[in-house]
Amino acid sequence: MIQIYTHPACLAHDPGDGHPESPSRLRAVLRALESAHPDLDWQQAPCVSRGQLLRVHDAELIDLVLSSADALPKSLDPDTRLSAGSSEAALRAAGACVAAVDAVLYGHAQRAFCAVRPPGHHATTNAAMGFCIFNNVAIAARHAIDKHGLERVAIVDFDVHHGNGTQAIFQDVPKVLFASSHQWPLYPESGARSETGCGNLFNAPLPAGSGSEAFRDAWRARLLPAVADFRPQLLLISAGFDAHRRDPMAALQLDAGDFSWITRELVQLADRHCAGRIVSTLEGGYDLEALADSCLAHVDALRY
Repeated sequence: MIQIYTHPACLAHDPGDGHPESPSRLRAVLRALESAHPDLDWQQAPCVSRGQLLRVHDAELIDLVLSSADALPKSLDPDTRLSAGSSEAALRAAGACVAAVDAVLYGHAQRAFCAVRPPGHHATTNAAMGFCIFNNVAIAARHAIDKHGLERVAIVDFDVHHGNGTQAIFQDVPKVLFASSHQWPLYPESGARSETGCGNLFNAPLPAGSGSEAFRDAWRARLLPAVADFRPQLLLISAGFDAHRRDPMAALQLDAGDFSWITRELVQLADRHCAGRIVSTLEGGYDLEALADSCLAHVDALRY
């Protein structure tokens, strides 16, 4: 059984006219899922608590995002802007991932997908960046360890941009494995194979123009075996779809079938090692048609 977490507040985050990370992204995803699967189990995303945020982020960043005293809109970095609706959207996006972890670990669902924004995997302990405010998947992993006592949580990330924030947060935390495929060189200019942390980081950088064969080979040869050897008790996915060939933000050449393939591989791995428990959360993807098709392919694969 799969649950889908979202909230209308996630549509109220407005980075400004012409910004790639627009509310239309989430609308496209929700329309695709609702049209294809009217029977999905929809859940309202709660707000993450301050204590849950503090497991990952410095108080100064939290206060900066949540403060109502500063004038809005305001920029946190050249790409990341806050509007009047941004703080609740960020709280709901992170809260969705925490609630989804609770659901799968308490047995209310086997898998969950968080259809939320803003995305999270670039956010570091003390900085919002790259369209990301709070690191949703990192907060979920820390919750699984601190609240549920898990010893091995794997985060896999197939967004076209390297999840530098997730890597930085966990590079010295052996209870978390981070495995990522991404275009390189590309923003944020991290994710070399030589970046190994405490033996828990596995990066597979792909050159511009790489397509299905290179992507699948990277996962078969390097990333999936590393995750399997780790024997995770929970699998978390940073599900970015901007490696699609139609996406304007990068130059990999994947299609929806590739996202279906990697999701099926991850489902099989989770079935072997952690009773099928997966929580996935939306990251990038900026061509609306490609995003909707790819996200639907991902959720379809998670359902089985």
